[in-house]
Order: sequence, then structure tokens, then C-alpha cells
Amino acid sequence: MAYSLYYLSTLRWHPQNISGPWVFLLLCIHGGHGLTSFPDNLVVGKREGSVTLNCPTELKGEVKWKYERGQDAYTLDENDYDMEGHSLTLSDLGGPMLGEYSCWGQDGKLSSSYVRLDAEEEEADTTESHLSCRARSYNCSFTCTWNNSEVTALRLGLGPDCLEGKPSCPWVSPDNGESKGLEGGYTFTLLHPFSASSEESTALLVTAEAIDDRSYFRETKQFYLRDIVQPDSPQEVKFRVEKQKLKVTVEPAPTWTTPRSFYPLEHEIEYRKKDDGKVGRSTTGLIPREVSELRVRSRDPFVLSTWSQWSPWKNVTH
Repeated sequence: MAYSLYYLSTLRWHPQNISGPWVFLLLCIHGGHGLTSFPDNLVVGKREGSVTLNCPTELKGEVKWKYERGQDAYTLDENDYDMEGHSLTLSDLGGPMLGEYSCWGQDGKLSSSYVRLDAEEEEADTTESHLSCRARSYNCSFTCTWNNSEVTALRLGLGPDCLEGKPSCPWVSPDNGESKGLEGGYTFTLLHPFSASSEESTALLVTAEAIDDRSYFRETKQFYLRDIVQPDSPQEVKFRVEKQKLKVTVEPAPTWTTPRSFYPLEHEIEYRKKDDGKVGRSTTGLIPREVSELRVRSRDPFVLSTWSQWSPWKNVTH
């Protein structure tokens, strides 16, 4: 479930609302910086649009605006830019206009603002989701993965405060920090307030914000915990001969919610016959005796959750 960044911008990007901890940004093709964390003042604009940057100071005297790139800072000429009081307005955004802008007084730098372009605007023709979430059980946490490894800074938040950009949002950083996961993405662990023993009545709302040298990305997802449950692969598989068949016993992964009597799992067995190599499946726990190998997977039968990954193939000898 995605919310329009443009809609949110109409609530927060008017010049008198730019003060405060909410993050804004504008981007440029040539002038961006590889930020590895979210700055205090991030300003997001649309290509060929305009944004106003404010210098948050009580200083009554004049201030100077500079465009910073690496170790260099270039003073902006008021004849070429729209400056009024302690505000700087950038029009017709794009190209080398993106990057870090700082305001300066007699005692030095007073603040910085970072400008990026709205990725939703830049990628209007794409609907690809970068964010996916999974719960290994009904315990107090779940994980989310962001699969776009090109971003330089990324954070996730849970709840309406994060959607609305409030200072009270408990933003979470990637588990793997600045390094990328095995598949080139980032993983997060989020804590939720629900008890595993109570009925789930409130949906979870996850907000992701990311930036790269050019763009600002935002994506939201809303779901119930039961919708994203996928158990881990079964931990142990045993079998014994019973009435000319094999009785298969499966031990859930240790990450699954306890007590197991209250949180049962359904198991599916896949097996390969010895004589002809044909593959069959069973959810009853009983399979033909003459099989060469088997493997199993599990799911929550009450919500018909996503099946776990298959366990490794196990040779059958008896």
C-alpha cells in the first residue's frame, strides 16, 4: 500500500513548515553527495519545480548561502539566485542544482540543507516495490528487506508517526549497517507491540525512506502480521516403519512460536520412490515405505501462511 509523496509534500513543504526535524531533499544529476545517513534538513523537490531553503537562525544580520561539494564551498551570488531575508529559493530544479546548500553568518556555518529529486516523480512509469517483509513466527519481531542496493542511506519506521514524519518516529537502521546483504540488499529487524497469545486486530504500517546521489525514495506497506508469517524450515525429520508405510515426524524450527500445542504447524512431505524415481507428496505424515529420500516444509494451517523453504533432502534407510 503506497502513499503519494506529492500528497505528503503539500502538508509539509510550504516554506513556513520547513523548520523542524523532518527530513527534506532535492537531487541533482551532477552535484549530489553520497550521504550515508539522513541529514537533519533534507529537501525533496520535483524536476523543474522549486523549493525554498530556510536558514534557522535568530541572527538579524545578513547571511550568505554556499553550495558545497566535497571540501569545496562556492558562495552563491544574490544576483543569480532568489534570496530574501534568510531564505533561498531554487527554481527549475535539476542538473547541478542538487546537493548541499549551507547558510553562513559572521561566526561561520549556521546550517545545511540537502536537496534531492522525488524518485516517485522521476520513475513515474515504474511500480516496482523495493520493500518486502517476513515474520518467522508470531513472536515480537519481524524482518524487512530493501532490495535496491544502489541507495546510500536507508531507514525504516513502524507506525503512523513515521508515515507522518513526526519526531517521535523510532527510525531503525539496517541490521547490516552500510554493508549490503548477500543478495545486494539491506535487512531490518522491527519490533511490534502485539502479544502472540492475543488476537491481532491492528494492521502494521511500515514506512521506508532512502536516498542516493540523485533521488529520494519513499515506500509504505500495510499488513497484518499473520499475512507475512513464513516459518523457518523444519529442524529435524524422523521416520519409522508403521503398517507397511513410513510414519514421518517433523520437529518445527526453534524460531517457531511456543507452545506448539497452541501454534501447530502443518507439514508437507515430498518423497522420491526407489523403483522409478517418481516424486510424490503427502500432508498426512504417512508415505510409501519404498522411498529413497524425502524432505519437508511447514506452514500455519489456520491462516494458510506461506510455506517454509524445503528442508534438505534426507536419505531414507530402514
